[in-house]
Amino acid sequence: MQTVDPAVLVFMAFLSGLFLFLGLRAGRRRRLLDDTPTSKTLGIFIGEVEVEGVCISTTPIRAKFCYQDCVVYSWGIDEEWQRWETVVYTDSRGRTSTRQVLRRGWTTIASDSIYKGFYIKDEFGYVWVHPKGADCETLTLFNETTHRGESLYSMGPDDSIMDSTGRRRFYESGLPISTPLFVRGRASERPDIVAPQIVEDPLAEMFIITYRKEKDISSGKATAYVLWNLVGLVTAMGIGALLTPNDLKGPIIGVSIYSFAWFAGWVWMVFNSLIGLRNRVQQAQSLIDVQLKRRSDLIPPLIASLKGLRDYEAQVQTEIATLRGQSMGTNQVSALVPGLKAIIEKYPELIANESFNALMKNLTETEDRIALARNYANDVTTFYNTRLERIPDRFVAQIVAMQPALLFVAQGFEHKVPDVKI
Repeated sequence: MQTVDPAVLVFMAFLSGLFLFLGLRAGRRRRLLDDTPTSKTLGIFIGEVEVEGVCISTTPIRAKFCYQDCVVYSWGIDEEWQRWETVVYTDSRGRTSTRQVLRRGWTTIASDSIYKGFYIKDEFGYVWVHPKGADCETLTLFNETTHRGESLYSMGPDDSIMDSTGRRRFYESGLPISTPLFVRGRASERPDIVAPQIVEDPLAEMFIITYRKEKDISSGKATAYVLWNLVGLVTAMGIGALLTPNDLKGPIIGVSIYSFAWFAGWVWMVFNSLIGLRNRVQQAQSLIDVQLKRRSDLIPPLIASLKGLRDYEAQVQTEIATLRGQSMGTNQVSALVPGLKAIIEKYPELIANESFNALMKNLTETEDRIALARNYANDVTTFYNTRLERIPDRFVAQIVAMQPALLFVAQGFEHKVPDVKI
């Protein structure tokens, strides 16, 4: 019987476990993508979020070669080399010899990556995003090979590498301004103003910035889940084959052990996914109350302030009318000047109209926030209820007696809408 090196078996067992882990991680990430509704910028709340929109920036990065304005940008210059190298080899008789081999390759002679914060814009507004630490997928902006003596070649370093062939490759990648993006990360409160941001966060399950659609990313995760598990299964079969080279029992045992480990990992993945989704349902429902509380705290003081501005403007108009009446009978329009100057000194700005417009904007934005919070809560709840009914997830849900959550309905809504009367 052939003896197998234990170190080889341990290494293969480690690889099989690693492949299983990578497969389960891909499956979990696919579930996170599928179970998180896409939010509008105005409806982004603290926690795991997904948002779609175009990227914009007031301080874009100008590309070196294609001259496009970008929010994420990287470039590089490679130079080709060619040289003879001595290679040691062993022939069929076991004799060691050397020979000369002509080899080619590319060496990077200059490169850089630049990341700047930018805004994601949709029909509701903007949200700040910083790509540092994100899994950022970029577009190819420029890729051209040139020879010594051409104008593009001189844009690289003056010195050439050893054994250079006189060819250089210039390439750029990035995300140009106005590129439609999908961003998945964890939203937090901005430190400078009261607004959300999506930046690197150790609590984030995933931080993705990509030009691809969500369904394409989800499909890629599903493919990775299948492939990693297939490779892990084959590796487990290989372990069994090494242990019993002339018997099918070894591969069968290897497949059985891997299948049991996969099933345990799958149950763990589904259970944690359902728990996370249930917690998001509870958070989403609480966000409705947060927005209602914001409305009740914000609108009444605004209305009270505008009532004061209304009375203030009425008083000013009354005084102006009085001055006009006093000036009747004289041809000197300048007779109004001293009184008007006194009014201007007493009331430097008449801003009631602007304030009414601001009230309307706040009312509209507040109601939009409430509507988006309701839609988000219903979307998350629908995802959760669907998971509870879908086979095979429903069997895991039944183990811990998870129950469907109720959708938000307007009937019986007891929060009083502020009375907007001025």
